[in-house]
Amino acid sequence: MNAHRNARTTPYSRALIVERYAAGEPAGAIAAAFGISVRTVYKWLARYRSGGVAALETRPSTPRCQAGMIDRRWQDVAVRLRRTCRMTAAGIADRLHLARSTVARWLKRMGLGRLKALEPKPPVIRYQRERPGELIHLDIKSLGRFDRPGHRVTRQRKGHRNRGAGWDCVHVAIDDATRLAYVEVLPDQKRGTTTGFLVRALRWFKARGILVERVMTDNGSPYVSRLFAKALRWLNIRHIRTRPYTPRTNGKAERFIQTLMREWAYAIPYRSSDSRNRDLARYLDFYNTARPHYALSKQPPAQRLNALLNNVLRNDS
Repeated sequence: MNAHRNARTTPYSRALIVERYAAGEPAGAIAAAFGISVRTVYKWLARYRSGGVAALETRPSTPRCQAGMIDRRWQDVAVRLRRTCRMTAAGIADRLHLARSTVARWLKRMGLGRLKALEPKPPVIRYQRERPGELIHLDIKSLGRFDRPGHRVTRQRKGHRNRGAGWDCVHVAIDDATRLAYVEVLPDQKRGTTTGFLVRALRWFKARGILVERVMTDNGSPYVSRLFAKALRWLNIRHIRTRPYTPRTNGKAERFIQTLMREWAYAIPYRSSDSRNRDLARYLDFYNTARPHYALSKQPPAQRLNALLNNVLRNDS
């Protein structure tokens, strides 16, 4: 006997119910004495009449009628229809004359519940240039302006909105080989603004001994403009664009922006966007000179740059 802990009756107490009723005690008094309903009393009396003392034992909770297991071959057919014909669970169920819930359960168990699971994931291709300046990644991130702390800090959405404050555009440039980064917060991302940032970034890298050979960007409007292309031609720099809808191609810039947002933009409860922007120089100095970078064997970008430049000097001498 394996009665649950909240059971009001056991086989022994059920037998007592039968005995007390047979002795002439009313069902209501028996129910009150055992703390059960009158209906439960009559249930055990009926069980006793139909099967005797053995019927008072606790029955298993397994359903009397269970659905039979369908042949594994039907599951294989459903998976084949899903993979090759990209049929939905409802379509497969109609084709095989099965319940839609059954087919949906199979597909979920096989990891084919969503359409994106049918497409093989592209292999992760990691690369890192050997020379500083061999490739510079450019990208832009928009940040909302504010003149008082928003809901990220106050945790309250009512009364803390900064309506009409506009946007700041964070322009980033990061060297592929050293992860050395140059960032500016500008009012927009128009072609003139973006081209001006490119020129200043190239000057900043050149002052640190980095001569840029290639620039990688996405296909945003400022990067495909004639002014941006003209500036690159004048500077004799090759322009590489990412594949459409494939931001991972420019992954180092995307990853740096995530770090920038987490460790600078949203790390401190700034009183305004102006105070946030003033703090950018402090964080960039920390990122470039002191913050260990795990992709560079825990070296800061500036230390990695010095090591690579020293290797170049030794090889040339």
